[in-house]
Formats: sequence, structure tokens, C-alpha cells
Amino acid sequence: MPRKIIPLSVSMFIIAGVFFSCATAAQRLEPPQYTIDVRLSDIERLADSDPTAAIQAIEVFKARYPNVDVTQQEALETQFQRAVTKLLDDTKKAVTAKEWNRARSLFRSLAVLGSSKVLSIDLSMELSGFTEAGLLLLQAEHYLSQGKNLEAFLSLVQASQSGASINADQAYPFFKRAVELKLRPLAQFVYTLALQSDSRVEESDRLFLQGRDTTAEMIRGVATVLVDRGLRIEKGRSYADRVLGSAFFIDKSGLLITNYHVISSEVDPEYNGISRMFIRLGDATSPRIPAKVIGWDPIMDLAVIKAEVVPEYVFSVIGTDVAQVGDKVYAIGSPAGLEKTVTSGIISALNRRLLQLGDVIQLDAAVNHGNSGGPVINERGNLLGVVFAGIEQFQGINFAVPVQRLVSALPALLSGGQVERPWLGLVLGEDRDGVSILYVAPKTPAFEQNMPLESEIVGLNGNGVEAPQGQRIASLQDQLLLCQPGELVSLETKDGKKWLLTLAKRPQKPLAEAIKLDTKERLTAPLFGMILSPGFGSSLTPQFQIKKVLRGSIADESGLSENDPLSIQGFTVDEKQGVAYMDISIKKRKMGFLEVMMRLYGYLEIPDTL
Repeated sequence: MPRKIIPLSVSMFIIAGVFFSCATAAQRLEPPQYTIDVRLSDIERLADSDPTAAIQAIEVFKARYPNVDVTQQEALETQFQRAVTKLLDDTKKAVTAKEWNRARSLFRSLAVLGSSKVLSIDLSMELSGFTEAGLLLLQAEHYLSQGKNLEAFLSLVQASQSGASINADQAYPFFKRAVELKLRPLAQFVYTLALQSDSRVEESDRLFLQGRDTTAEMIRGVATVLVDRGLRIEKGRSYADRVLGSAFFIDKSGLLITNYHVISSEVDPEYNGISRMFIRLGDATSPRIPAKVIGWDPIMDLAVIKAEVVPEYVFSVIGTDVAQVGDKVYAIGSPAGLEKTVTSGIISALNRRLLQLGDVIQLDAAVNHGNSGGPVINERGNLLGVVFAGIEQFQGINFAVPVQRLVSALPALLSGGQVERPWLGLVLGEDRDGVSILYVAPKTPAFEQNMPLESEIVGLNGNGVEAPQGQRIASLQDQLLLCQPGELVSLETKDGKKWLLTLAKRPQKPLAEAIKLDTKERLTAPLFGMILSPGFGSSLTPQFQIKKVLRGSIADESGLSENDPLSIQGFTVDEKQGVAYMDISIKKRKMGFLEVMMRLYGYLEIPDTL
């Protein structure tokens, strides 16, 4: 069960006065107000049961009551140290019990406290010199000894990428297992890691490394996914309702990767119809093999499914090959149900922002309905990504989830159920100066600590925002994707303040939740990319002025600019379509303040969130 960031004893109630029509423009732009009762006794109880929630409660207390007396300050410091001690004890117990994912999650919270310089202990000494990379290596060795090959290789790759020092004796068992399973790209990765001059590598193994998996071999590792949803009735006629997709094997046990949208009816609680899933390994005459969903991630559009079959070929999931514009690639799948189809093209572009988190690859290899969930490989035969979408009306504009995000998502997917993503409650804007806070969603960790709008973010967990312009938000999201709900993170703003926050569970549609709690005037920032300030007008139809327009936003593309006066005439949300509409009356400066009526629309699933 996900941990609550603030317990029930931290009472929070919305004051609904800002929603009344008689509110002034300034009142409508004020954040929803909360009455908060944070008792020191509650924090004391949390310090022994949920230390990261206790630390969040302490930070909320400080934010809401900045003028506490000396006695309260001492009490808060005492409870903070108790929470840290509990966090440290829990980490040690998790390591001893070999609960690796939990141990690393707790360790990351401790590391944040250490980087924020609020720990009064030597973390390295307390944890016997462990680092997260070291814990990953121990996890990999443990999984390998248990025969959990996929989990073992994933942990080894992540350990290497995290900076673990891996010697030949540690690498050799992984190498032999990869050769035994004929996972050539993985064997090549481990060999390059630490075994190039190791005498234990036999000549037959070296010959195996020099080979290359052919496309014909890889085709045998790709399956067609069929989801039978019964019949649908249109204009009095019934039609077979089927979803077609592709998937590829990642383990000899019959585990496959596909897209969430292909199998969504199997796990979506809001779907009430029939849904039965199968895979097919050959053409239309081949038998259908029943399959089940193991784990799914709607936000990244990924899923792991399983069929009781031993595959002829298994893809190596490494994530070390980075796609570059112009690279030649191949996509394998079942477009329109035509099994084993291979198309080729190039990487057309990188850093496209189409998903809620991170960015994706654009490619021009022909991709059609049915390709979703299939692999994208490069000329070396290494996996580069997972096909997830194409723009139907434009041939050659297709997209794939990068393999690096698949690697980071797989441990949670393999654990089973829906993947929980972390959430601070921020909508960000990026310009040439940096990344700033455009909106703070109600009832989120950032909101509870009163994070101010337009603050520029300069660091997360001690890491600066150093990505090129246009990639900074995705870079911050990539750092956050390594974390789990309930962990501590530190956020540094340009004014020199460091915010210590505990991550919440991310809603599938964050703005859909915010719309239920906030005013439409404040929601213009995340939905349309414009921040409003109070203007003139009556309380029934208050007027606003545009304070800021984010470049490239809907407001910018609609010709709106700073200091344009406007009033809001209507606001409609269509959750089914995932869109919000706002009707405004505006006097555009660019048109000599001629008053016009406009309708703006914005998607509820936006990519620039943290």
C-alpha cells in the first residue's frame, strides 16, 4: 500500500469562498486556502512509524508556522533526529533481510538528508560503506544465485550505470549465464565491463561474442498480441471488437514487453466489458496462446505480460546504446495483424515530449496499427526502444519509448500490479533562463510547503539542471523517475533555499485532480501556459491581465501576450477526451486592443510536471 505523506491528524480542508461568483479577481487568483492542524504529538508518533512522513510533517509545520518559539524548535529538532534514526535502522534491517528495493529506497532518502547537510552522523560509517551502486551489485548477485536471470542482469546494468566498481570475479558468473542463455548483447556488455583480459573466457565464448544476432533470429522473439473484447454494436450492427498489438520476449520464462494501451482493458477498473488476451507466435493459422498481465505503467505506456511458452529468441534489455539522430533502425511487429513485419528507417529526432514523463524517440520507419509494443533495434542488433505511437494522418512520423526508460521501469513492472510514480505537485515552464514553477497543484507535497510560483529550480537531490535548453524538464523528470513515492527529495531554488519534500503517489491525470480543487483562473497556467494577475471589472465578471505567457504554449500560439486584459466567460472539462476548454473575452495589444472572443483548449495530460 502507498504511504501517506501527511497523516489524517494533519487536517486539511478547502475554504470554498474563492469559488463563489462574488470573489474579486485577486481572491480568485489566491491559492486554495487550507486550515492545517499539525500537532507535535502527531509528528512524534510518525517519527517511529513512518519517518519520511514525519519529516514532511516537520517541514509543513515550519512552512505554516514560521514564528515558532524556542521550545517548539527544540521539539521539532528532537523529532527530526528520531525520524532519521528510525530511517537508518530501517535501512540496515532491509539490507540484512535482502529486501533490496526497499533498502535502496530508504538509502536514497538518507542520501538526500546527507547531501542537504542536515545529518549529524557519518552515513558511510553507519552503513558499512554501502552506496546505492553497491546495493545494486549485491542485489544482482543475489538474484543470479536464485536463478532470477532477468532481474539479475537488470540490477547489474543499473549498478554499472550508477558507478559501481565491478571486478572480473564479480562479472564472470554473469558472463557465463549470458552465454548459456545465448543473450549475446548482454554477454558483450559484461565482457567489455571487466573480462577483456580474463583467461577464463574460452575461445568458443570469444567466437560467440564476435557474432551478431540476425534480424531473422530476432523476428522469432516477437509476438502478436490480440485482446478480444467481444462485440461492439454500431448502428444496429455488431462488429468484432479486437485490439491488435505487438510484444517481444525478454526472458525464457515467457515474459514479454508491450504497450499499456494495447492491454489496458485487461486491467482498467473503469472498463466493464469482456476482455481476453492472447499472443500468437506465427501467422493467422497459428494457435492463440493465453497470456496475462504482470505489471503495467499507464504513464510510460509500458506493460509486462506473460505466456506459458518457451521463446525461440529473447531480447537483451541493456539500455547502454543511446539513440542518435540519423542512426539506422529497424522496427519489428504486426502492422494490421501482418505478423513478423520488419520495417527500416532512421532516428528522425530525439527529445520529443509526448508522454507525461521524460521524452521519446521519433523515427521514420513505417509503423502502423498493430506495431504498438514492438521492438526498435539498431544495426548492431541492440534494443533502442519500444514502439508506442504514430500519427496516423502523417506517414513516417512515429515514436518509441527509449530503452533507458524501459530498463528503469522494469524492476517495478516485474514486481506486479500498476507502477506507482512519484509526484511533487509542480507544473514547470522552461525558457532560455532556466526552469521555473508555473503552477503548484493543491494537496501535494509542494503545495503543503507553500512553494512560491515562478521560483527557478536550479537543483534536484544535489544535482544541477545542466541539460541543454528544451531538455531541462525531461532531465529533472529522469532524476525523479529513479525514486519511489514516500522517498525524500531535496529541491533547490535560485534564491538559495533548499526544500526537503516527501514524494507522493502521482495521479494518472494530475490536472484532472487539480481541477476539482482549484479555480479556473489559476488553472490557466498549467492548461494554457499563461499566468494571470488581477485586473479591473465587477465581482460578477472580474477582469484579469496576462502576467506571463510561456513560449510555445497554447496561449503563445493563440497570439496572446503579456498585459493583454481578459475576462473568462466559460470553462468546460471533458475528462473522457482529456481536454479542458476555456472561453475568454480578450483585448489583444497586437490587434490594437480590439476585443475578441476566443476558445482555448488544453490537454489534461501535460508533459511538464514534476
